Amino acid sequence: MAFALRAHHPNDIVKHILIVCTGNTCRSPMAEGLLRHALDAGLPGVRVSSAGVAAAEGGPASRHTLAILEEAGIALGEHRSRQVTPEMVEEATLVLAMTEDHRTMLAQIAPDSVDRLFLLGEFSPESEGLDVPDPFGGGIDVYRETRDAIVAAIPGLIRFLRENLADSQGAAD
Repeated sequence: MAFALRAHHPNDIVKHILIVCTGNTCRSPMAEGLLRHALDAGLPGVRVSSAGVAAAEGGPASRHTLAILEEAGIALGEHRSRQVTPEMVEEATLVLAMTEDHRTMLAQIAPDSVDRLFLLGEFSPESEGLDVPDPFGGGIDVYRETRDAIVAAIPGLIRFLRENLADSQGAAD
């Protein structure tokens, strides 16, 4: 992968991934659950959270998001939507946006974090576009398509994390 993730603190490694979409009820909680599940199996110790650029505080994940995750054996019933803040972006060692518009907004609210802002779709070899489609208002099949777009990016993201974890750990030795 042609990216390089620069640590924002000395000797920092990827410890906290923040995933951002619009309302924090569909794509970002879906990606949070799927990525956390994948990381628990292969890269434990990395914290994953999510937020939205236009989120109403405290709402649950959409019923279709919960159903899609349940199909994969992932429970996200405790999720509550939250509005992204500059502090959240600055605290994260990696920020994954669902669209280029999201990334642009994040760069505006946390300009010192630009080197840590990526599109999730950048990690997918199958991506026809870099934006992850918004399933909001669609049926369960539309949510499955969004899930599939997210799942397609996870192996590339995990490779990226392993490379950066190895680079950071090697530099700290």
